[in-house]
Amino acid sequence: MSQKEEFFEYINSGYSTKGDFIELGAAMLGEETVTNAIVKVPLKTLNRHGLIAGATGTGKTKTLQVLAENLSDKGIPVLLMDIKGDLSGLAKASPGHAKIDERHQKIGFPFEAKKFPIEVLTISEQDGTRLRATMSEFGPILLSRILDLTETQSGIVAIIFKYCDDNKLPLLDIKDFKKVLQFVTNEGKEEIKAEYGRISTASTGAILRKIIEIEQQGGDLFFGEKSFDVEDLTRVNEDGKGIISVLRLTDIQDKPKLFSTFMLQLLAEVYETFPEQGDSGTPELIIFIDEAHLVFDEASKALLNQIESIVKLIRSKGIGLYFVTQNPKDVPEDILAQLGLKIQHALRAFTAKDRKAIKLAAENYPDSEYYDTKEVLTQLGIGEAFVSVLNEKGIPTPLARTMLRAPMSRMDILSDKELKNVINNSRLFYKYNENLDRESAYELLNTKIDKINKAEEKAIKDEADQKERERIAKEKEKQSRVSTRRRSTRQDPLVKVLTSATFIRAVFGILKKVIK
Repeated sequence: MSQKEEFFEYINSGYSTKGDFIELGAAMLGEETVTNAIVKVPLKTLNRHGLIAGATGTGKTKTLQVLAENLSDKGIPVLLMDIKGDLSGLAKASPGHAKIDERHQKIGFPFEAKKFPIEVLTISEQDGTRLRATMSEFGPILLSRILDLTETQSGIVAIIFKYCDDNKLPLLDIKDFKKVLQFVTNEGKEEIKAEYGRISTASTGAILRKIIEIEQQGGDLFFGEKSFDVEDLTRVNEDGKGIISVLRLTDIQDKPKLFSTFMLQLLAEVYETFPEQGDSGTPELIIFIDEAHLVFDEASKALLNQIESIVKLIRSKGIGLYFVTQNPKDVPEDILAQLGLKIQHALRAFTAKDRKAIKLAAENYPDSEYYDTKEVLTQLGIGEAFVSVLNEKGIPTPLARTMLRAPMSRMDILSDKELKNVINNSRLFYKYNENLDRESAYELLNTKIDKINKAEEKAIKDEADQKERERIAKEKEKQSRVSTRRRSTRQDPLVKVLTSATFIRAVFGILKKVIK
């Protein structure tokens, strides 16, 4: 048996499946594609998460597109993070090309052009169905981890949520949270102190600065109502194809806080909402996180621990997470160890640091007698990748240099008109794009503060009126005393006449005459 025949048997045996699967392409021996040596991914293991890595321009996005298409074809819904803005073409069939037909001839199955049902989502000012979440849905623990708060500051956030629960103050958006934060350190300071203990203004100031940071990155658009129901990510169309939800994030790269906030909230909500199903035949939802370093670069240790916990536990809900990034080292080791499917495109060795990264990347893959992994990693062509998946028993398959199949949909973006048509034909767009601003903590506290202010103003006015009345009473009393003194020192005219010397002499003169 020739080496090629041995390799063919090696691949077909390593990638055999009993259940349903998707086909990624055909394995390569050296530079030659071995026709019909098909590299397959069992649907059963798709909830074991995955990684798509490779240098810029090596075909990562097209690989992501291929996976999304084939998942949709199998009735599995998909959520894509479209940070570069080049995935909307999934809604239109590929125009085809001679080179695509040639590629598929080498692989061993014909090319078929298809379009797929997509839903355009947004968390920013871009057009699309708006994804929102309320502050209450985050809860104090998750919010504190996202904001990277200290233990003391986290305690204050917990008090704020407890106060709002106790007083029926809905926490919906950022302005609600900011209002409560200001209230507990000003008008409500004594009330909070009596019920929950003293709150440091220095700590509330630090929390407010963290909230403003997220607000400035567009958090005011993300936090609020109507809150998105994650069940709407798991829809299939009338043909049984899974809906591909494309989240437009082309304006988010300079807003890492908002992106990581959204991602963590989404994963937490999915985990809380979806029921346990273990390792079923097909996953409920596959989520692709493009430019994954945006999630991890600025994450605190507490936040990374939270993400790691979710990655470990969420697969039991039938959810698969796939991280797309330039280098495997962009993903923390503890999370990388949880990823079952690995698709590694070419890496470039321009510097000593690059060569070290390639060596580390090669160690993530099983040893192979057919490849020098470190060397081949720098030689992979566009649309080629090293692939290793988990078989149906959870065992890694043989490492295969793979000629990947071409996307069945358009490898280009939709025009503005086409994109607008997709959005306008969406049922979710009309469900979630209504602006709601019902009475919540902001309005209720403003009313409460107005009452407090009016009560204080009335008390001040009453006190001033009382002082004025007292002043007037004292003034009257003073005037009365002065008047009394004046009357007491003024002689009666009759008395004055009777007591005068002239009158007395006259009286004595008359008396003398009478006596004589």
